[in-house]
Amino acid sequence: MDWKGQKLAEELMKILLIAFGGVAFIAGYVTSSFGTMMMIYAGVVLFTAMFTAPNWSFFNLHPLKWLDPIEAEKYPKPELTTESWKKRNSKHC
Repeated sequence: MDWKGQKLAEELMKILLIAFGGVAFIAGYVTSSFGTMMMIYAGVVLFTAMFTAPNWSFFNLHPLKWLDPIEAEKYPKPELTTESWKKRNSKHC
């Protein structure tokens, strides 16, 4: 899942939970049953999880281009020395 796909999944999750949560509340209010409301909402949560949690192909429309391992070795990651660590942390104290 790419970054835009993660954002889309999060937005869909919020919309589905809020919208169908309202439907569950109304259904529970009309039937005067807290259990009915909770069962509907539990179903909504499961449906939302099945829809937004897996890595569906439409969540990966903008894949990231990673460096080849050989190319990545040309640019080693800088090591953090004790002096630079002290200097970096002294700013936060």
